[in-house]
Amino acid sequence: MTLLTSDVRSAPSARRESPANALGVGPRGRFPALPRPALEWTPEVQAATAHLYERVARVIPPVEWPFHAPYVKAINDLKDVRNATILAHNYMTPEIYHCVADHIGDSLQLAKLAAKSDADIIIQGGVHFMAETSKLLNPNKVVLTPDMKAGCSLAESINGADVRALRKQYPGVPIVAYVNTSADVKAEVDICCTSSNAVKVVESLGAERVIMVPDRYLAQNVAAQTKVEIIAWSGACEVHERFTAEEIENYRADHPGVQVLAHPECPREVIEVSDFAGSTAAMIDFVRSRKPARVLLVTECSMADNVAAETPDVEFVRPCNFCPHMKRITLPKILDSLLYVREEVTVDPAVAERARRSVQRMIDLG
Repeated sequence: MTLLTSDVRSAPSARRESPANALGVGPRGRFPALPRPALEWTPEVQAATAHLYERVARVIPPVEWPFHAPYVKAINDLKDVRNATILAHNYMTPEIYHCVADHIGDSLQLAKLAAKSDADIIIQGGVHFMAETSKLLNPNKVVLTPDMKAGCSLAESINGADVRALRKQYPGVPIVAYVNTSADVKAEVDICCTSSNAVKVVESLGAERVIMVPDRYLAQNVAAQTKVEIIAWSGACEVHERFTAEEIENYRADHPGVQVLAHPECPREVIEVSDFAGSTAAMIDFVRSRKPARVLLVTECSMADNVAAETPDVEFVRPCNFCPHMKRITLPKILDSLLYVREEVTVDPAVAERARRSVQRMIDLG
């Protein structure tokens, strides 16, 4: 596998925001601001949210619930007022994932589910590129992010200009982009992939060499499973790249019999000492279906909380590498999205058309 070095990369570009987003306002003509509800812990709030607390009681202490519950109730009430749907990525915290989300899953699952919804507003519980993907597949809906600064180290390691430079350096070599990229990047590549279908996508191109951007570890793990020569960009997820094989072996020594499930964004040596490697959806399915007595999820730590909340018979060993960008999404910020309909995510129509094509090519593979 060839790993591209930084000398082929262009200068990073700042995310561009519309003047409306820069001012913190949104499509107010269609959705005027609503009054802020009372956010107090009352017997009414307690009764209205008791069934939701049952979902998260294993991972949220009782002392914390009186803070979350008023927001949970207010958000769920306002979703009906706004005709809004909330998408929550697997890395969202449990009070979001289990208590206010309408759809849960990885970024592509969420965007596809949202496309089937009749909601007027989509609120993306996740980072910016996920909201862009939702907008690509739902061009006629208002897509909001609760925090425009919720970025991604992996997605921001490459931009459209970088991809154009790769085209010149490797003429005729097809380029595959992980869905964890901006719309600008998706618009410049041949096809997208997810962590679960990356090998299938690469081999579908019928080429001897393929460029994969931007995750070098996903590319390494694909290269180990195919005869196609992989040319990899040098990006990485700051959460997954911190895991080491030595760390995993230490967990095994301390927790005999633990089943280790790793995400393909982890370094190759971590994958090699794990029992299973797969996407977030595949890892969750593994725990739900096989119910191992003891498990370690080598990924963002909130996912372990979310799965643990619904699998009481499984003991979770919890290494906690958390994503600071995901953690910018909170209940108060989601509430603000519903009240003020601001921080709207938009994609230039010309870019969106080309980016949508690369995503659709992947979807059409099945």
